[in-house]
Amino acid sequence: MARIIGIGHRVQSAGSIRRSLAVAVFVSLVTFSLVPLTFCQSASGAETWPGVDESVVEKFASERGREAHSPLINTDQGDLLLFVFLMAGAVGGFAAGYCWRMLLEGKATGPARGQKKRK
Repeated sequence: MARIIGIGHRVQSAGSIRRSLAVAVFVSLVTFSLVPLTFCQSASGAETWPGVDESVVEKFASERGREAHSPLINTDQGDLLLFVFLMAGAVGGFAAGYCWRMLLEGKATGPARGQKKRK
């Protein structure tokens, strides 16, 4: 059992430290043994497979006489798609940070409904 020393501080036993270290080593070994497989060419395949757009949507569109045209906002050029994801992450992070107490602790930042503000 853990001993409590002071307010909010606990001393961990040697067994719990060993277990934590063993779990950390196991997770590290599994992670680093799988990383080389991501760079292996035989695992990823030499040729690329056609996506749904190429194999299904374009086939049905060409059968009905509608050919593909360029998109209104082409995100394949440059870093536009990266910028869009960056901005979405920044807006989401700001919203989560602004509502942090309400999200995690369940506390409202202002007075509850029906209650007057204390002076």
